[in-house]
Amino acid sequence: MTLPQVFVFLTIGLMMLAFVWGRWRYDVVAVAALIAAMALGIVPPSEAFSGFSDDIVIIVGSALVVSAAVSYSGIMEVAVRRFAPGISSPRAQLILLVVAVTLLSAFIKNIGALAIMMPIAFQMARKSSVSPSLFLMPMSFGSLLGGLMTQIGTSPNIIVSRIREEMTGQPFTMFDYTPTGLALSVVGVIFLSLCYRLLPERQRQGIGMDSAIEIKNYTTEARVAEESPAIGRTVAEIQRNADGRAMIIRILGASGQRRTPLPDMKLRLGDILVIEGAADALDNMVTQSGLVFSERRGAATKDAAHMGTIEAVIGESSALIGATAQELTLFDRTGLNLLAVSRRDQRFTERLGQIRFQNGDVILLQGHMGRLPELLREWDCLPLVERGLRLGSVRNGLVPLAILLVAMAATAFGVVPVAPAFFTAAVAMVLSRSIPLRDVYSALDAPILIMLACLIPVSDSLRSSGGTDLIANWLSATASTLPDWGALALIMVATMAVTPFLNNAATVLVMAPIAATFATSLGYAPEAFLLAVAIGAGCDFLTPIGHQCNTLVMGPGGYKFGDYWRLGAPLSILVVLVAVPVLMLVWPF
Repeated sequence: MTLPQVFVFLTIGLMMLAFVWGRWRYDVVAVAALIAAMALGIVPPSEAFSGFSDDIVIIVGSALVVSAAVSYSGIMEVAVRRFAPGISSPRAQLILLVVAVTLLSAFIKNIGALAIMMPIAFQMARKSSVSPSLFLMPMSFGSLLGGLMTQIGTSPNIIVSRIREEMTGQPFTMFDYTPTGLALSVVGVIFLSLCYRLLPERQRQGIGMDSAIEIKNYTTEARVAEESPAIGRTVAEIQRNADGRAMIIRILGASGQRRTPLPDMKLRLGDILVIEGAADALDNMVTQSGLVFSERRGAATKDAAHMGTIEAVIGESSALIGATAQELTLFDRTGLNLLAVSRRDQRFTERLGQIRFQNGDVILLQGHMGRLPELLREWDCLPLVERGLRLGSVRNGLVPLAILLVAMAATAFGVVPVAPAFFTAAVAMVLSRSIPLRDVYSALDAPILIMLACLIPVSDSLRSSGGTDLIANWLSATASTLPDWGALALIMVATMAVTPFLNNAATVLVMAPIAATFATSLGYAPEAFLLAVAIGAGCDFLTPIGHQCNTLVMGPGGYKFGDYWRLGAPLSILVVLVAVPVLMLVWPF
């Protein structure tokens, strides 16, 4: 072993220990590892920042924006309510999510399938009052397993097909992977459904102040407009869109008569509904029922890129105290919309524009973000921490989902690679206003991207220093003393071990020739060994850095580096125990 190889193994080993220890945040550890690698001479300074332009960083960053835009559209909330209305148990929700993402991953890129399903996971987590961390890592693992079922499911399958063609003249077909991939997917889904409790429940880092503010009794006002789907629907049907977190407390007919909002009462054209509940529940009820906010004026949405919603507390010397929004002609004078009002331990019965403001009221205002701070200072109102509320915002419905589907179709048919496709999709989300421009950079999750960009050159030093060749020689020497099933298992386990330090495509390019040469030297047919490499490269369940799907859920799930092995280690063992006999049965050698 040469001195550079010693430095590589030492740097990577200490880095992994620091990750597992968790004393420092993962991006800090990655930066320190990169600096150490440069100081030791195993990463040339000219290559130190090559990771920032790597496809994996682009894919993960773009997928985060795309997933946030799909979530922002609200379309996934409608899908959950329509296709899984009665599923409220966290275990049942977990099974549904994992099965769905596993099946999708067989036919589209697994990171695309995960991006589609992540917003649904957040909605189900909110509905069941559990942390999204309960769902996200099992979904990521399910997407990796689903990708094993077809040739297009994951990059390793495509690469081993090409290597087999070079060796034998015959590539793998689309469904040659299915018997083994399907068996692993079924066993994996069962395991994840039964053993998800091995995963500690986490909260996303950095949301403490957001979660500390919980206002459940906002009052707003909505109207049944012409051609609204709410016409003829009952109060109970409308309230169902809020999942019990908001309710209609008063109905005013078009002619001014008051009606008691009984559950079976049907809504009519022109009805004014006074609604009380949490801000996100109010938003769901109004937008998904086809209602319109009666106090929101159309002119306020002209400059949508700069429009925002802010919560503020009315101070004791505020000029708003004792007045109503109607008396102040709030919109005409300032261009602001009053969307909702909350007062501690009090339910309003008057219309929104007729509520007289008091000291301590929390108001929800929509307007130009450039003017809001100045007006709040003028009115002696204290803004609360920004929570990304969607109430009153204009959303594009099916547009973000259509953009995502086009991007995935383009990659599936080989029109463009994954990185340009997802980057273009993210830009299209912004240009179509599917996600507000001010929310884009918060969706990117900088610590995750910094970690990836720093680890890529560090991990590549394993190859450039000859460390992978050294590993290959060790493997060949060890495997020659094992029975056929032991050699097959060793190749798969070794590939799983190397995958965190190389991207899965590079892992296959390194390990597949080793496996094929080894099989040929012992007189074995190479197919089972090539597929063992594909499975090992596609099944990194131990770290968040071996596959972009695991990286994608790390920030939103609030996971620590060491969380992955808790659920991933037994799943990895299960994959080896199932895959080896199935490969020997389907591809005898």
